[in-house]
Amino acid sequence: MTENSFIIHRKSRASGEVQSDLNITPVFTDTNPFVQQYRQKAWRRYLSLSIPDSSQEHWRRTNLRGIDFSTFKLAEPTENFQEQFPRIFDAPVAGKENGGTILLSPFDAKKNVAPQVQKKGIIFETLDSLKVTQPQIIEKVLSRIDHDKTAKFSALAGALGLQGILLYVPKNVRLELPLQSIFWAAGEGLLHSLQLFVYLEEGSSVTYVHESSSPNAGSSLSLHAALIDVYVGPDAHLNLVELQSWGENIVNFTSENVQVDRGGSVDWVFGALGSRLTKNVSNLSMIGAGATGKMSGFYFTDHVQHLDHDTQQNHLAPNTTSDLLFKGALTDNSRSVWQGMIYVSPEANKADGYQANRNLVLSKNARADSIPGLEILTDDVRCTHGATVGKIDEDQVFYLTSRGMPRDDAERLIVEGFFEPIMQRIPFEGVRKRFQNAIKEKMERYAAVATAKD
Repeated sequence: MTENSFIIHRKSRASGEVQSDLNITPVFTDTNPFVQQYRQKAWRRYLSLSIPDSSQEHWRRTNLRGIDFSTFKLAEPTENFQEQFPRIFDAPVAGKENGGTILLSPFDAKKNVAPQVQKKGIIFETLDSLKVTQPQIIEKVLSRIDHDKTAKFSALAGALGLQGILLYVPKNVRLELPLQSIFWAAGEGLLHSLQLFVYLEEGSSVTYVHESSSPNAGSSLSLHAALIDVYVGPDAHLNLVELQSWGENIVNFTSENVQVDRGGSVDWVFGALGSRLTKNVSNLSMIGAGATGKMSGFYFTDHVQHLDHDTQQNHLAPNTTSDLLFKGALTDNSRSVWQGMIYVSPEANKADGYQANRNLVLSKNARADSIPGLEILTDDVRCTHGATVGKIDEDQVFYLTSRGMPRDDAERLIVEGFFEPIMQRIPFEGVRKRFQNAIKEKMERYAAVATAKD
C-alpha cells in the first residue's frame, strides 16, 4: 500500500460564482523535487482556468453546468484491493498470453511482468514506484511534456494523478507479447486521476492495451481526469488500444497527446462504451518526416450517455500520413459529438490526411453531431474528410425479414455490419469480442425498450 502524498484542506468558495469548482487544496509532499515542481505547476494552471462552458468553441455541444464539482472528494486508500476487480479482467484481452499486466486502483497496484520483458530492459511500472527507484526516467518523460495551457482537466490530472503507469522501450527493442493495464475506479462521489506515459526509443516496437473501467452502478456522480502522453521515436512502431467501459455514474475527461517522430508509426484504436459524460481530446502529431498515424474509434451510446470526441491530426513535417475512422451507434436519449481537424503546417509538403466519421442513429431522441475540418497551410498535399449521420436502411431490414429473420435480429446484424470496418482494424480477437458483446447487449436493451413501447 502506498502513502497518500498530499494533505486535503477544505475551504468555502466565494459566493456568486457561475459554477462551483473542486473544494480541495492539495499540499504536495513528493520527495522527488522534479515531480513536486511538475505537480505544483499543474495545480497552479488548474486554478487559473475556469470550468469550460458553451462560450468556448470546443465545448459548445457539451454542457457541464449541471455538474457540481464541489461535491467530488478524493478517494481514500482501500484494503480489499484484489476483491475490487471483476473476473472479466482475469483473461488478457490482447490474446492468450501477454508480456505483463498492471491492475490499478486509486491507491494500489498489482503487477505481473514476464521475465523476458524485464531482460529486454523494458520498463513497465507504476509511477509511484518509479519516482523512488528510477527518478531519472520519470524526469526524462515529464520534462518533454508541454500541455495545452487552456486545458483545465489535463492540468488536474497532472497535479493529482498520483496513480499511473510508465511504459519505456529502449532503442531497437521489439516486444512481440502485448502489455496490458486496467484502471478500476469504484465508489461514488469520488475524484479519480490517472497519468499514463509511453516512450519508445528509436527502432523499438510494442503493443499496449489500456482499459479504464468501474462498476455500472451508483446514483452519485464520480469524476475521472486522465492525462495520456505518448512519444514514438524514429522508425519505432506502437500498437495502442484503449478501452473505456466506465459505469454510467462517471464523468470522464481525458486528454491525450501522441507524437510520432521520423519514420515512426502508430496504430491507435479507441473503444468507448460507458460513462455518463465523456470529453476526450486526442491529438495525433506527426512531428518527423515520413511519420504515420492511424486512428480508429468505436462508440455505442444508450440511455442518457453523452460522448464527445475531439480529435486533431497534426502534420508538422513532410511526407507524413494520417488516417482516421470513427464509427458510432446511438439509442434512447443519448448523444455523441465528434469534432475532427486535420492541420497541415507550412513545412508539411506531401502530407496525406484522411478523416471520416459515420453514425447510425437508432432512436428518434438520439442525436449525433459530426464536425470535420481542414486547415491546410501549404501546397502539394492530399487531405480529405467526410461525415454521415443516418438511420437503419429499411430496405435492408425488409430484405432480411422477408427471408424469415426476426426484425430484432435483422437490425442487430445490420449494426454489426456497420461496425465491421472498425472491427477489421482491431488487432486482437479478445478486443473484438468485447466490442461485439457490447453491441449485442445494447441492441438487446434497445429491442426490449422498443417492444415495451409497442
